[in-house]
Amino acid sequence: MELFSRMANTLSTTLFFGAALTMIAFSIGLMVQNKFKIKLLNPIIVSVAIIIIFLKLTGIDYNTYNQGAQLVSIFLTPATVCLAVPLYEKLQLLKDNLLAVLGGILSGVGANLLTIWGVCTVFNLDKTVFATMAPKSITTAIGMALSEETGGIVNITVAMIVITGNTGYLLAEAMIRIFKIKSPVAKGIAIGTSTHVLGTSKAVELGDVEGAMSGLAVAVAGIITVIVVPMLI
Repeated sequence: MELFSRMANTLSTTLFFGAALTMIAFSIGLMVQNKFKIKLLNPIIVSVAIIIIFLKLTGIDYNTYNQGAQLVSIFLTPATVCLAVPLYEKLQLLKDNLLAVLGGILSGVGANLLTIWGVCTVFNLDKTVFATMAPKSITTAIGMALSEETGGIVNITVAMIVITGNTGYLLAEAMIRIFKIKSPVAKGIAIGTSTHVLGTSKAVELGDVEGAMSGLAVAVAGIITVIVVPMLI
């Protein structure tokens, strides 16, 4: 174990160590999910657990790991933009349901922000907490920038975004059945508005329309949140 720790610490000094560890851990997470077919074993959850255990066993500092791992975040924005592709393919469907789509997204964003504002008010929490929690339902690329700009704690914001997305991935299908939502458009808007890109991966599994509408909701909800949150703070 000591030899392994020394080798790991030596490798950690290389520029791409963090990025390589992240991709390897995520690949293992994908293999675990494909083998066991258990929703709780989401690749992101598994990869986070692997990285935490690895850093603990080797004694590598998080900041050292993050120097390389942050290179992965460069791809967050283009990955989010790629969600526009299925939306373009369903453009006519969007035009036919434009008012309903916008109403659904606005309702979702409003419910999220009002809930957080209510919690902060009841427990007398300051604006730093609100700024940290407010981006929890938008994609990481936008949420990190918004949290930093408004005085939030970025690391906690990222954790909340991941938790929110994974919760949506695990529960979205069950919630749709419970509330008997039949419309593919409504399913996609609900999932994308509340659980951003991670939830959208579940919407894509449900169908092309659900995936396209969820991708749209991610983008529009992010824009609305970026405009509204600074004004509220």
